[in-house]
Formats: sequence, structure tokens, C-alpha cells
Amino acid sequence: MSTHSETIDHAGEHTHEHSWKGYLYILLVLLVLTVVTVTASQVNFGSSAANVVIAMTIATIKASLVALFFMHLKDDKPINGLIFVSTLLFLAVFLGFCMIDADSRFDSRPASYKGPVDQFALPSLNDAAGKPPEPPKAPAPTGHEAPAHH
Repeated sequence: MSTHSETIDHAGEHTHEHSWKGYLYILLVLLVLTVVTVTASQVNFGSSAANVVIAMTIATIKASLVALFFMHLKDDKPINGLIFVSTLLFLAVFLGFCMIDADSRFDSRPASYKGPVDQFALPSLNDAAGKPPEPPKAPAPTGHEAPAHH
């Protein structure tokens, strides 16, 4: 018994029949990749860019599996596969440009800024450790202050 067969319907178009075992296998692969995604999110790979690249790679693999098997893209015309792959490549290029742009930013707040520090802001080039800037120190006494009354 074949798990994949091709038939011709009444309109003369090819239709593909898939077994439930194939779908179950893809479902299990997607569940394993979901566990890998959760595990990878808890590991620091050295930089936020590396973490994003790894997360996006896993997400791309999962989206490709869904498109290929559940949306039957692998059985469709080859031009549709080419369009799908080119879309993924353009998305990767555009996200790469965004990451390069975000890494080139610097903290434009003046050194005397005393407001709240955005804990979700990306670390900038002038703050390689990713720590928030230290608050400014109080000026040293010059000796010209008025005496304090007791």
C-alpha cells in the first residue's frame, strides 16, 4: 500500500493523497522543534544577535515544514516553491539590515540624564557590556558654600 498517491480528478488536475502517518511524523518534528526553541531561548549564545539568528532559523524551519506539508507546497508547481524560497531570502536580508542598523545605534542621552533607564533597550556600541549608564556623581565641594546652620 502506498502512503502517497497521485490521482486525476474530474477537472483533469492532479491531486495528491497523503497518509495520516506522514502528517503525524511532521507534527512530531514540529513539536520537537518547539522544545528546541524553548530550550534555545533559555541559553545565552554570547550576543543578542546570535540568539535572534538561532531563533529565526528554527522558526524558518518550522514555517517551511508547515508550508511544504500542511499547505501542500511540495506538491504544487515549482514556481510557487521558488516564490516561497525567494520570500524567505528577502526576509532574511531585510532582517539582517535591521540588526546591523540596531547594532550601530548609540546612547544619545546626555551624560547628565537622570531619568529612568529603559531596561529593554538594546546595548549600544558605546556600552559594550550592555549595562545601563551610571548616574552622574555629585560635584565635589569647592569651599565656597554657605556654612550650614545647626
